[in-house]
Amino acid sequence: MCRISFRQLKEIGSGLEASNSPFIWIIRNKDYTAQVEEWLTEEGLEARVGKRGLIIRGWAPQILILSHPSVGGFLTHCGWNSTLEGICAGVPMITWPMFAEQFFNEKLIVNVLGIGVAIGVEGRMSFNGETEHLVRWDQVKRAVEKVMDVGSEEGRTRRKRAEELAKIASNAVEEGGSSDMNFTMLIQDVLDQLQ
Repeated sequence: MCRISFRQLKEIGSGLEASNSPFIWIIRNKDYTAQVEEWLTEEGLEARVGKRGLIIRGWAPQILILSHPSVGGFLTHCGWNSTLEGICAGVPMITWPMFAEQFFNEKLIVNVLGIGVAIGVEGRMSFNGETEHLVRWDQVKRAVEKVMDVGSEEGRTRRKRAEELAKIASNAVEEGGSSDMNFTMLIQDVLDQLQ
């Protein structure tokens, strides 16, 4: 729903570049402009990050990407679908809520589940793409470094907890799991009401 401004895209790209971590960055069609392409190619971001960074212009299969074993973190806007996809994939998250319930989902990911790192958003994003508070490149860099840190106790704990939650989610949807049973009971209740 939100558009990401060119200024904000530059901050994201600069933070990813400075993090020295490998990354996949998806720039959605509505945010991808001639100005963005010029910055990526002529101003050299793609060349500078080389094979360390894959920049996808347009749509990408998020679940497929998150499920790949080499993915070590996920920068998410904290929409409910993305939150569940990150949990099911067992991937620690960098949270960047933009509006509405996404701020509550961030609290769940970071404070309750313990599988996320807040990027440090100071305000909501407006629908026209201009943020009231720009997230700077150094905030992006720090969040990437923190979520990718496997050397610290905090990083290992976050990653282990993400893996545990993925297993719990997987068990829930298997036959006889909690989601499977609840969905079966819901269907039965609807059928009972129709009779």
